[in-house]
Amino acid sequence: MKESLTTLATSSKAPNREQMMAAMVKAGAVEEKVELSLDITPTGLAVDAIEAATPVEDECVIGQVRDGHVTVTILPVLASGLCFVGSTH
Repeated sequence: MKESLTTLATSSKAPNREQMMAAMVKAGAVEEKVELSLDITPTGLAVDAIEAATPVEDECVIGQVRDGHVTVTILPVLASGLCFVGSTH
């Protein structure tokens, strides 16, 4: 996943949801299971960072792009079976 997100971050320092989804799918994630953070705030501003996550067995692989830099981490799946808290994915 890091390779795919790094390629994306090289071409776009602030990718949108569609670009993040494409990078996740390119990395092997199942599109229907990918969770995405918002790319625009409720007031219409661009977010500082965008995140995407996908469950892999009992863990979540979470990737973040912030100002052209990529971070990938692995965390446990939440009790809800999701990777992100809340209802917007």
